[in-house]
Amino acid sequence: MRCDRDRALLACYVSSGARASELLGVRLEDVDWSAGRLWVITKGTGQRDPVPASPQAFAYTAAYLDQAGLPEPGGPLWRTRRGEPRPLTYWAMRRVLQRANSVLGTNYTLHTAATRMARDPSLTLVEVQTILRHAHLSTTARYTKVGLEDLMDKLAEHYQRPRQEVRWSQTYDPADVEAVFGAR
Repeated sequence: MRCDRDRALLACYVSSGARASELLGVRLEDVDWSAGRLWVITKGTGQRDPVPASPQAFAYTAAYLDQAGLPEPGGPLWRTRRGEPRPLTYWAMRRVLQRANSVLGTNYTLHTAATRMARDPSLTLVEVQTILRHAHLSTTARYTKVGLEDLMDKLAEHYQRPRQEVRWSQTYDPADVEAVFGAR
């Protein structure tokens, strides 16, 4: 990325799972440096809730503030870089993400953090739900769907294996099944 602000913004998104509007609303007083979390106004409830962020996100944020200067009290943390500082808009933030995708050759979206967390075998779905502040587990479960791109290596291995014939257990007796379930 070309500047510390963009590095900090992306690191906060990827590590926190905060929604775009939540992260863009963060003020300097919402940054809890010692606890490693940001306080955001949650979309659904309007409550002020903590979200964790990575140590790298805080390091980039400190570098950004060192370079850009501190915002005015009560002002937004994320500001434009040129001209009079203004709050960073959703569309400007999306442009940062587009530039990152172009440089990295990736296709990250604002949901990438949620998807990565939901697919991490060391995190339970309930833990991810808590981090993302979803009211319903079914909302969090949407991020567990496996895309075809993710399965390509497994499918390639599958196609290379010889076809396995279906074999019943040596102790299998169809009469036992009929006795339990009845003849059809």
